[in-house]
Amino acid sequence: MEIKNQPVLVLGAARSGMAAIRVLASRGAKITLNESKPLEALSEREELERLGVEIVAGGQPSELFERDFAFVVKNPGIKYTEWFIERLEDRGIPIYTEIELAYQLASWHHYLAVTGTNGKTTTVTLIGEILKKAFPGRTYVAGNIGTPLCEVLLEEKLDERQDCYLVLEMSNFQLLNIDQFKPEVATIINLTPDHLDYMRSLDEYYASKTRIYMNQDRQDQFVLNEDDPMILEYMKQYPPHASIIPLTMQETKRIGRYHLADGWIMDRDQKVLALDKIQMVGRQNIQNVMIAIAFAKAVGVANEVINDVISHFPGVEHRVEFVRELDGVRYYNDSKGTNTDATIVAVESFTQPVILLVGGKEKNLPMDELKKHLGHVKQVIGYGACGKRLVDDLVGEEGLYYPTMDEALAKARSLAKAGDVVLLSPTTSSFDQFHSFEERGTYFKKCVMSM
Repeated sequence: MEIKNQPVLVLGAARSGMAAIRVLASRGAKITLNESKPLEALSEREELERLGVEIVAGGQPSELFERDFAFVVKNPGIKYTEWFIERLEDRGIPIYTEIELAYQLASWHHYLAVTGTNGKTTTVTLIGEILKKAFPGRTYVAGNIGTPLCEVLLEEKLDERQDCYLVLEMSNFQLLNIDQFKPEVATIINLTPDHLDYMRSLDEYYASKTRIYMNQDRQDQFVLNEDDPMILEYMKQYPPHASIIPLTMQETKRIGRYHLADGWIMDRDQKVLALDKIQMVGRQNIQNVMIAIAFAKAVGVANEVINDVISHFPGVEHRVEFVRELDGVRYYNDSKGTNTDATIVAVESFTQPVILLVGGKEKNLPMDELKKHLGHVKQVIGYGACGKRLVDDLVGEEGLYYPTMDEALAKARSLAKAGDVVLLSPTTSSFDQFHSFEERGTYFKKCVMSM
């Protein structure tokens, strides 16, 4: 990729935009940043001016998008339906996200990529832990999990090194703007409705996920979740060219690849991991572990390393995370449950009576499927911008609503009896009252610990 003296437009600062800008500046690009915030609110202004970046702040002036740029680096949170994105596309200017930029500058490493609606962070974190033990000093985790790949590229000098392992969590927002990105191993964990506030349709959302394997060939490997009918359907529409590694949670005696038999995760007819070594709660985490095993073995990691890491892996923060027990009631933080399928998975992790806290920014997700899984939910309490709608759709007049999480949690505590579970699993994003699901989960834990 030719960058020196090339005019490049970066849309949106934030962490990923700044990481891209630093990489571009280190290679002598002529950078223009367009940021919706007014100039005086841009905390990175001093650094940007020091790097010689032209800043166009406070909106999207039409003349900016008539200028000639070699390519554009877009913050994945900017909707692909925005008029200025469509104008750039009409003019034939390439639009990338920072992952594509970093990949083109250091494409020779081992890239392992995970997408799907739910389970990405747990699976990517576990793959990363296994590979860090197998390949110490050469394994890095990046992408939608929080660390931009451009940041890793710059800090770890990936363009000057060989044979590193990059484990990436990829959202559909990031996949929409890949061009050459070609992972050595990839998977779609599952496909369920989400991001209907961003995508034009559910079909476009599902189709965007298949882009993770669009550049793979027979030398690459795609881990196929055979238990997800939607993945199978979309793979027919968008056939992969990679070698397929099939995986199923079915108890089977067949000599396939990864499956379950007699309390073990099997690779064909070989025992890999006893299920009782998995610390995380919920059947969904068996699937996450199986995918992590498939990835690890695809790059040559020994069973001994896999067993050691998994048997000590407690799970990830904000995903059905135990907070504390108080008066016989157990409190769990599932702030990463930002869609209905994630909440279904969280609810089904328990057999005890559950008091469920839902709410946040409206994403227009239907509650029909979640309604079918409330058998041992004794109370639904909504809060925040869309909490009332969620409660009404889930349980009608039997539900409760409070404006804030604090009030909802206080009510949950007053209703809970010894043996109950109070579960925060919002079913939607956090942006009505919090900046991120991490901030929301941390606040919930702080409230629980202060009770």
